[in-house]
Amino acid sequence: MSETKKNRGATAGRVLRKAAGTVATGVVGVAVVRAAERGETGSLPRRLAVGATKWGIRGARRAEVGVERARLAAGDVRAQAYADLGEQVPPPADRSGGHDHQH
Repeated sequence: MSETKKNRGATAGRVLRKAAGTVATGVVGVAVVRAAERGETGSLPRRLAVGATKWGIRGARRAEVGVERARLAAGDVRAQAYADLGEQVPPPADRSGGHDHQH
């Protein structure tokens, strides 16, 4: 067999393994969600789903705090740079323009 055919076979094998892993993850995820839907308030699958969701919410909140700190720090650096140049800091850009739909 030529080298090209061997490489194609190896690549196809990697793609199939990756696809199988993705499918397995999806199947397990669906099974957990279905079990949580069927479960009573105190059932293990439901408690696990609620716990995982709480951790997700906490993580998102921590990420938001970090992003806000970074944004404020960048604004402070920018303001100091303008001050060092002897210029007045322009106001922040208006981000409401061009966003005329509701969420």
